[in-house]
Amino acid sequence: MNWHRYASPANFKRLSDRLLPWAAGGAALCLGVGLWNALFVSPADYQQGETVRIMYVHVPAAWMAMFAYANLALAGAATLVWRHPLADVAGRAIAPVGAAFTFLCLVTGALWGKPMWGAWWVWDARLTSVLILFFVYLAYMALNAAFDEPERGARASAVLALVGVVNLPVIKFSVDWWNTLHQPASISRLDAPAIHSSMLLPLLAMAAGYTLFFVAVTLVRMRAGLIERRIDALQQQHLADAERA
Repeated sequence: MNWHRYASPANFKRLSDRLLPWAAGGAALCLGVGLWNALFVSPADYQQGETVRIMYVHVPAAWMAMFAYANLALAGAATLVWRHPLADVAGRAIAPVGAAFTFLCLVTGALWGKPMWGAWWVWDARLTSVLILFFVYLAYMALNAAFDEPERGARASAVLALVGVVNLPVIKFSVDWWNTLHQPASISRLDAPAIHSSMLLPLLAMAAGYTLFFVAVTLVRMRAGLIERRIDALQQQHLADAERA
């Protein structure tokens, strides 16, 4: 697919018109199925009891925090390397959504950690690296809005997004590199996931729902961002015409 054809706001709007209903509907369906099974079908854990149900919100939020940042970095690369007209719009749309997922991950992790570890927060390698990820999201949004010239803000925040990518493998492999309180990966082992299907399937349904929700919200925010740009351009044109008059 030639993504440069969607540099035109009109072409992007037509694409988003087709994708948005499916993404929104799919998100509602997957989240409904996932939550129902997580709350009423999936069994309680023999060690953690009912507390394990936090997993169905926490783990997909952690996945989406990293997935959203990977997309933010791609938008940054498209801004700096290919200068795609919609790349900065995408970055501005993605950053708050990714920050929200990261915040949800941190909050639910604290709620899960208190009964399991006896503390709301510990300076565990994974917790600390996810907290850093949250701060990078906030820094991206602040830097993007810190310049009077939008183009300078877009370039500066794109550089930050690319630099912040180094944190993603730290989050992913922190449980393997250091002695942490988190358990090693149990779902990414596709040959034999260390989790029963009665828990795995609702977890995957929640992950699919989060992903489709991310797509839907990002498309809505991008459309709103294009409208804001159009309004700003019209205002600038109006001021220029008034000065010439």
